[in-house]
Amino acid sequence: MFNYKVFVAELIGTFALVFIGAAVGMYNAGLLAVALAHGLTLAVFAYAFGYISGTHINPAVTFGLALNGTVEWREAVVYWIAQFAGAILAAFALSATVGQVSADAFAAAQTTGVLTQQFPYSAVAVEALLTFFLVNTVLHTAVAGKAGPMAGWAIGLTLTIAILAGGPLTGASLNPARTFGPAAVAGAATNGMMYLIYFIGPFLGAAVAAGLYRLLDTADSAPHLVAIPDVDDAPFDEDDEEEEEAVG
Repeated sequence: MFNYKVFVAELIGTFALVFIGAAVGMYNAGLLAVALAHGLTLAVFAYAFGYISGTHINPAVTFGLALNGTVEWREAVVYWIAQFAGAILAAFALSATVGQVSADAFAAAQTTGVLTQQFPYSAVAVEALLTFFLVNTVLHTAVAGKAGPMAGWAIGLTLTIAILAGGPLTGASLNPARTFGPAAVAGAATNGMMYLIYFIGPFLGAAVAAGLYRLLDTADSAPHLVAIPDVDDAPFDEDDEEEEEAVG
């Protein structure tokens, strides 16, 4: 069944992530600024729309959660359509806005790094590894419910440090929609290596994270411990009371 609330939340969240993250990248504000722009946007929308859709705003995250059984595959399709639509709309809006100032500025909105062209298979490995970190955090905080109200910040900070580490290497997309939106608007959507690096890489990382989560899931792997009963809950023996009164 189509859930329009999930669709709207994912579309707006992905739009914000791509628009803000790509915009800061176009301003030559530096790696730290780009990392914080993406991470803070993700964290903020995790609290804004988390109760509606979980704020995946990333097809790789949705893929990992579908593999885990957190969302059904038919629901995942709704997430993916909303995410890619939001990314493309954000890229169009950014191109229309910045394009008036400089036609070449929009090129900086795309996710590329020193490995992208020369060492594409190394780029796949980097994207897979960094996406593994992100999806692993999502599963062990938001899905497992172990981080409480700090889950959104944990996820946002994971994206921030991943971009700090991988930004110069691949652009640290970790998100097929984040890459596809600007690439489609820039006319680079026919580049096959883009799909290898920025689709296959993140999906592989998400799959490994989902598999590891299921392996380490404490509900299945931890021994069943019996809690020590409280003293107040101990059985009461009337004979023992009578004995104590006799002694007294």
